[in-house]
Amino acid sequence: MTKIDENKSDHHSEHDKSLLTTTETLDVRGLSCPLPLLRTKQSLQRMQPGDRLMVLATDSGSWRDIPAFCEIAGHRVLERREVSGVYEFLLQKDGLEKAGE
Repeated sequence: MTKIDENKSDHHSEHDKSLLTTTETLDVRGLSCPLPLLRTKQSLQRMQPGDRLMVLATDSGSWRDIPAFCEIAGHRVLERREVSGVYEFLLQKDGLEKAGE
C-alpha cells in the first residue's frame, strides 16, 4: 500500500502556476487591419485564463489596437516591442471576460 504525503498536494504556488501556463504564438505578419486584432481576439477566446499569447504583427495599427482591445476586454499586455518592423505583443488572458469580448 502506498503512503500519501499529506503535505504534498495538487495545490501549486503562484510560482508553480506560472510554469503551467500555456504560451501560444499567433503570427499575423502581412495581414492588414482589422485582421490582426480579429485573430488576436479569436485566439484569446479559445484560451484558458492565465494562458499567454505571443502576437507577431506587421500592421502599424496593431501597436494601438491590440493594447486598446486588451484594456477593454480585461486581458493584460505583459510586454510589447517593435523589432525590425515586427510588432511583438505578449498577452495574458485574464479570468474575467468583459462585455467587449
